Amino acid sequence: MEIEKKLIEFALDAKYNEIPRQTVNTAKTIILTNLGSIIAGASEESCRNLVSLIKDWGGKPESTILVYGDRVPGYNAALANSTIARSLDYEDAVVPGLHMGPVAFPAALASAEIVGGCTGEEFLTSLVAGIEVANRINLVNLKAFYGGFKGTGVCSIFAATIAAGRILKIKQGQMLNACGVALNMAAGSVQSNNDGAQAVQLVAGFASQSGVLCSQMAQKGLTGPKNFIEGTFGWLTMFGRDKLNPEVVVGELGKRFELNKTLFKKFPSCGVTQTSTQGILEIIQENGLNDQDVENIEIRVGPFAYTATGHFKIGNSPRVNAQFSIPYCVANALLRKSSRLQHFEEAYIRDPRILEIVKKIQITPDPVVEARSQRGMEMKVLTKEGKVYQKQIDIPRGSPENEMSTEEQIARYLDCASYGKIPLSEENVNRMIPLVDNLEELNDIRRIIPLLISLHNI
Repeated sequence: MEIEKKLIEFALDAKYNEIPRQTVNTAKTIILTNLGSIIAGASEESCRNLVSLIKDWGGKPESTILVYGDRVPGYNAALANSTIARSLDYEDAVVPGLHMGPVAFPAALASAEIVGGCTGEEFLTSLVAGIEVANRINLVNLKAFYGGFKGTGVCSIFAATIAAGRILKIKQGQMLNACGVALNMAAGSVQSNNDGAQAVQLVAGFASQSGVLCSQMAQKGLTGPKNFIEGTFGWLTMFGRDKLNPEVVVGELGKRFELNKTLFKKFPSCGVTQTSTQGILEIIQENGLNDQDVENIEIRVGPFAYTATGHFKIGNSPRVNAQFSIPYCVANALLRKSSRLQHFEEAYIRDPRILEIVKKIQITPDPVVEARSQRGMEMKVLTKEGKVYQKQIDIPRGSPENEMSTEEQIARYLDCASYGKIPLSEENVNRMIPLVDNLEELNDIRRIIPLLISLHNI
């Protein structure tokens, strides 16, 4: 269990002043990104229904459901806030399709309320430690795509467990037990994506909730398998499909930060739709095309991207159907010359013009594209006049190699805030930007919470 010990020692021993500035800034961007997603997504019907259910459950008023303002048991606040953060599919992501921020951030915030507050430095350090460990575990499985399991459910759960456990001040042996218990709660199926089910959002919520629960259980003495990664039936056997390289997983801990490879989405849809959306928008802008000019569009993506997003059919959850569809994302961008949150509302999705454009789009799986990049794509647009425009993008905007500017990140956050149907004070929304930028100066992270509660009755 050498790998387990090294990861846990790093997680508990990490110090704020030893974390590189780039990594701290990435963590701050994760926080601002997810705050925007929570403000924007809180009014979604699925989120309203979940919050109503959680309020019916009642329980100890430990932590806050953001935007709504209700106080509930910490693990249920994490469930609500995490599900809301994932509801619009507009947050951070890492290959192959994991979401760390919307799982770890709500768990950490709920835990901070449970213990009566923590400093901004400790909050950032705990978030970095949890997300970094989960990213290291994820390195085992980068090429295998989890074989149908949801990476968020089986890997990001460790980000939540460690971030929460550190804030709850659990000891080394307890943290090993917490992660061992988390192994037994890890779950999630890609079938939710394929069927367009709202369970896509709940997977993150369950992982965040479990992070708090596992840490609290370990703190009370409940045990889990300490060989949760390398054991005969540990994580590696259950979910890891690649040959374990210990140096990749635990090498240069505290010096090399996988967290720095986080993608921040430019568009409000699945990570593997980003390059196709970006590609058609660039072709439109460079050549002055509109939807009436196009005869057909051919797009080649990797097999993983094709399976997850290569089709479009409107089912019981139209927003989810559209979020996980390259044909819809490209048709939408071609018709509306942008990709905005409102474009994933049912009225926009059912626009007959979209359905006509989708008929012109062919998606083909190509292992060569995937070998270059999981998110890569090759696009060929044929016009009715016989002109051909081609575009290849392997690295989407918002990736570490193609970063969005600070101004773009702030604009994204403000766009989310303006989209939210449960209004917050404009002054509070704006105050959040410098607060997050200087989060390490806060003596109590809970200071951000009143700014994130609607003044309206919900």
